[in-house]
Amino acid sequence: MSASTTLKTLTDSVYDSIEGYRLAIEKAQSADLRSALQERLSKREQTLEALNAALQQQGSELVTKGTLTGELHRTWLKVADLFESGDAAAAERVEEGEGYLAKKFRAALEQDDLDPQERSVIERCFAEIQEGERFGDRIERQHG
Repeated sequence: MSASTTLKTLTDSVYDSIEGYRLAIEKAQSADLRSALQERLSKREQTLEALNAALQQQGSELVTKGTLTGELHRTWLKVADLFESGDAAAAERVEEGEGYLAKKFRAALEQDDLDPQERSVIERCFAEIQEGERFGDRIERQHG
């Protein structure tokens, strides 16, 4: 996978995670959990802005909509909503999504073909992704 393809793929995945947070906020019942999810959503939107800025510098199109894979996953979550809802379900979905996203960023950073500027952007964004992963683990323990 080329470096620019890697950056685009990560940006797509971050956009999908934003949509996942929006779903989790809808699913959560406690005000405290909704507030915590909203705060993470805000940070994730900043990460998307940073990745989109890097794409724009490369002359690539900005990511402004989710991927088909992300849409299929959200559709599955809506079907799952028929059977479960509430804080435990929201926390579990966030934890799953954060683990998946962190794994993608780790794999990207293991690539040898990233140029220094792209690597720097991905590393900075990965710091927020790692915060999200820890957040997902924490809320899953608290609400799961």
